[in-house]
Amino acid sequence: MSDAGYDHAAVEQRWQAAWDDADAYRTPDDVDDPTYVLGMYPYPSGKLHMGHVRNYTITDAYARYRRMRGDDVLHPMGWDAFGLPAENAAKERDTNPRDWTVDCIDTMRDQMRAMGFGYDWDREIATCTPEYYRWNQWLFSRFHDEDLVERRDAEVNWCPHCETVLADEQVEGEAELCWRCDTPVEQRELEQWFLKITEYADELLEDIDDLEGWPNSVRQMQRNWIGRQYGAEVDFEIKDHGPVTAFTTRIDTIHGATFFALAPDHPISEELAAEDDSVREFIEHEADPEGDEPNGVPTDLTATNPATGEEIPVYVADFVLSDVGTGALMAVPGHDERDHAFAEKMGEEIVPVIAPDPETDPESEPAEGEEPTVPDVSEDAFTDDGVLVNSGEYSGLESEAARERLTEDIESAEEATQYQLRDWGISRQRYWGTPIPVVHCEDCGPVLVPDEDLPVELPEFINTTGNPLDAAEEWKKTTCPDCGGPAERETDTMDTFVDSSWYFLRYVSPDLEDAPFDLERANDWMPVDQYVGGIEHAVMHLLYSRFFTKVLADHEGLEHREPFTNLLAQGMVQLEGEKMSKSKGNVVSPQRIVEEYGADTARLFMMQAAQPERDFDWSEEGVRSTNAFLARLKELVEDFVSNEPDGEEDAIARYVANEIDATIAIAGEKYDDLTFNRALRETQDLTRTLRNYASHTEPHAETYERGLAAVVRLLAPVAPHLAEELYTELGNDEFVVDAPWPTASVDREHVDKRRQLVENTREDVRDIIDVAGIEDPDAIEVVVAPTWKYDALEIAVESDADNLIGELMQESHIREQGDVAADYGQDLQAEREALSMTLGPEDEHDALESAAWLIEREFDAPVSVVHADEVGESVHKNAAPGRPAIEIED
Repeated sequence: MSDAGYDHAAVEQRWQAAWDDADAYRTPDDVDDPTYVLGMYPYPSGKLHMGHVRNYTITDAYARYRRMRGDDVLHPMGWDAFGLPAENAAKERDTNPRDWTVDCIDTMRDQMRAMGFGYDWDREIATCTPEYYRWNQWLFSRFHDEDLVERRDAEVNWCPHCETVLADEQVEGEAELCWRCDTPVEQRELEQWFLKITEYADELLEDIDDLEGWPNSVRQMQRNWIGRQYGAEVDFEIKDHGPVTAFTTRIDTIHGATFFALAPDHPISEELAAEDDSVREFIEHEADPEGDEPNGVPTDLTATNPATGEEIPVYVADFVLSDVGTGALMAVPGHDERDHAFAEKMGEEIVPVIAPDPETDPESEPAEGEEPTVPDVSEDAFTDDGVLVNSGEYSGLESEAARERLTEDIESAEEATQYQLRDWGISRQRYWGTPIPVVHCEDCGPVLVPDEDLPVELPEFINTTGNPLDAAEEWKKTTCPDCGGPAERETDTMDTFVDSSWYFLRYVSPDLEDAPFDLERANDWMPVDQYVGGIEHAVMHLLYSRFFTKVLADHEGLEHREPFTNLLAQGMVQLEGEKMSKSKGNVVSPQRIVEEYGADTARLFMMQAAQPERDFDWSEEGVRSTNAFLARLKELVEDFVSNEPDGEEDAIARYVANEIDATIAIAGEKYDDLTFNRALRETQDLTRTLRNYASHTEPHAETYERGLAAVVRLLAPVAPHLAEELYTELGNDEFVVDAPWPTASVDREHVDKRRQLVENTREDVRDIIDVAGIEDPDAIEVVVAPTWKYDALEIAVESDADNLIGELMQESHIREQGDVAADYGQDLQAEREALSMTLGPEDEHDALESAAWLIEREFDAPVSVVHADEVGESVHKNAAPGRPAIEIED
């Protein structure tokens, strides 16, 4: 317990035990369509870190909120338990990955319980159990049945430190480093298993537009990764080698193709390397696809430009990639920056064949009878679409029309679509993963393990370098399911992203023994309504999950094609502007915070510090302040319970009642859209109002109790333990987690205007007292503007007449005000663009009268609120709608 706080340990342990006894968070299997709230399940590293705490507090708060709104809620937790870190940790500690992982899970589960996360623990899964990974193997077989699995030789990303293959998405940055250990990645040729995600490339891309509940940044990252390009494939005849196909999105520039380039690993390049030392030297020692500048080496070959018939030189160049396009390209230096840089270096001709389009670039409009203005491409390429020049019979065509004509006219050309997305290589040369359910038979080749023989379980751990399953001699020996002859098991395991591509479906029926998930229930309960996790999963996990869902929809009867309706990518928890990490020594321990201040304090501070998707700085001072707030709230409730007030239902009570209604309405809206910090700010402001109310006067008991009950329930999703404690102290028998959410109907626009009026008036009083040097005011008079000014303002807001003053003077009750009305009309004219309606005069009077106690309390002086007709003109002449006149006696 902290000095300023309360006995948080006793409160939290009491309510965690009560929730467990009551099975409070269990989602029965017979509910129809629960609201599915899910945080990305963690890798069991052994301890929760602040990123975990933030992620799971967000999902827990939202799940609790939806329960209080009356929803059945599915809110499960599990463990992404396979993977190389466990294998490495086991090696370092001379144990095995299974024991290490189970110990880590036990520790992290206890920490999650201590944080008060309301999970349905009966649905817990761990991907390293045979009960789970048998369904990875079953799904592999189903994908194979649908021709979505392939085994082939492939150049793969190899991490020499981790001794395993990496997917393209696991290679990070221009330096091409392993996502796990930052080791430079190498290229190797290995036989690999692939899942054909490219079969779904178009649907994966096009359905992104429908993911309206996802952040735009994540949607764009997926679009970029899939990388669909429309263009044409066209053949260039290379002497002695025949036609070589190039892909281009700009066939309209083909007349400007002045050289041809091949990837270093193109078959022709490899042939040349065998007989040309300079080509071999370049390929083996100089080619650098990630370099800042394009490099290459000339060859003795020429290619025929099919549009011009001209012979152009052929280069082997490192900016041509075999897995992008066709591994060969026509180079147009006048209209491509990279080709331009290479042409300058090699002294190749740079020919402009596209000019700016006069319709989109009026400055390029040629004089009548003249050709379009040809751009100067000597220094920089002109990369926009435009009008063709220097292109024979195609000159004068716009780029788009030229692309169509040239694709039709060139015999070898045909429309083509290319993707950056590649098939998903799932083979990993590690132990701690799902064994791929295949046996290799000399007679039959690779054969799937029959469903009835699943799961293929891992053998005991073998601590070795290289692929550990290769060393499991007894385990490898088996018989062929087809012919019965001797065979060997596949020794690669699956990429752990397979595990997480469907785990959200397993929570629906975690104990099901004859299928990966109950189909009927999955169709009722899925997709996930709200998913929360880090932006680092924007491509891999989310793209693979979408792929799996679409395959299961096509072949296993799933009725939805997207797994996650709404996605929130939460920001990082930082310390002094830097991401927390062990290597930097700037880690804040959640366990210490819970022990010192309590889970509710940690949760509340984290949720009020920033919007969920924003990064924020951890602050010990902020934690202490949050803890003090909770302690004061507890004291406020206890004081009310022990000494119920009996004050009048007066103007002050009306003000407090209005604030209660406004807070309930606004906080509910903010919980709905997950801007918890705004909801909590409203709730804390109401708490402050209630505390001020109780210290200023004897509160009206019913109003005051309603305010306290509202605060407790509004805080319950974020600070659930103390909320349970205080809800009980207020005389309730049910759990606050099952309590109805407080409701109030308010006019938001009216609330905003009322609050702004009160705040402006308080600020004006402060300014006058400060400027006039009044130390101890005797009385404060707040004067509401005369009614005619509100009428004039309404006319000004609604009018579009040029002569506003003339329009105002058409109203007799305004005209009667003479010069005063003319002066006010000029003020309105000057501010016309910024004008908006305020409260009406009676509403303004009522709002100020009910809030007068705030000014009285601040300045210890009586406050009166009066209409303009109750005072002389000299007093009310400065009053305006939304800005009352203020008179201060000292």
